[in-house]
Amino acid sequence: MSATRVGRPIVVKLGGSLLEDAGQRATALAAIAARWTAGQRIVVVHGGGKRIDASLQALKIPKKTYRGLRITDPETLDVVVSILSGLVNKSLVAEFRSLGVTSAGLSGADGETLWAEFHPRLDGVDFGFVGRVTFSNPKLIRAILGADLLPIVASVALGREGTLLNVNADSAASALAIALGAERLVFLTDVEGLLDAEGKLVRELDADAAWTMLSSGAVGGGMRPKLVACLEAVKAGVSQVVIAGPNGHASALAEGIGGTRLASAAA
Repeated sequence: MSATRVGRPIVVKLGGSLLEDAGQRATALAAIAARWTAGQRIVVVHGGGKRIDASLQALKIPKKTYRGLRITDPETLDVVVSILSGLVNKSLVAEFRSLGVTSAGLSGADGETLWAEFHPRLDGVDFGFVGRVTFSNPKLIRAILGADLLPIVASVALGREGTLLNVNADSAASALAIALGAERLVFLTDVEGLLDAEGKLVRELDADAAWTMLSSGAVGGGMRPKLVACLEAVKAGVSQVVIAGPNGHASALAEGIGGTRLASAAA
């Protein structure tokens, strides 16, 4: 066990689009491996939407979405769980080993790490087995870190009704960062960072500015839930959140600077 691995962990969320690009994936994993080897405590959270889409297509299961959310019937849930907790998760375990990092792959359902409630209907649409993360129990993650293993968490959660739920990986990462009292929450993505209404990179903003951007409609697509997750983390006491593209992966992990930095007023 490393005698120098002390202090609060960094929670790192790996974007699904990034994971599908071999070059960007390699850059992100190498940056994480370098910080881990240097003694930083790290927890990785991932999704895998594009891999799920490909599997659904191969199985001839229709992809159904509404307002950016995947409608998850029982057949789709089986694919989501097997791809996220199986193929994507274990592929990351193997790739980190090739970089000299021993890890433990799990889903948010293991050890009750992530709890979620069923997502409410929108405009009468039932999303099925889609959840909203409500709570994170960090006990298992802390035990894995205590064994000097890198935890890699797939974005699958437990529902109170004894079911597995498909949850947003950004929200899962935010919940874990809050529960662990993380030093930093880092979103490694395939884009430069948060862009304003004119398409220019926003390098730093506070919570008030972030809410203004959300309410004005200047933030859309996958960046919207990511920014909401950032705000939830900052509100709960995570002092620093960074959204960084490939050119900023290493600096975001090492120094807390990257494409876009969101910090609390006290940070």
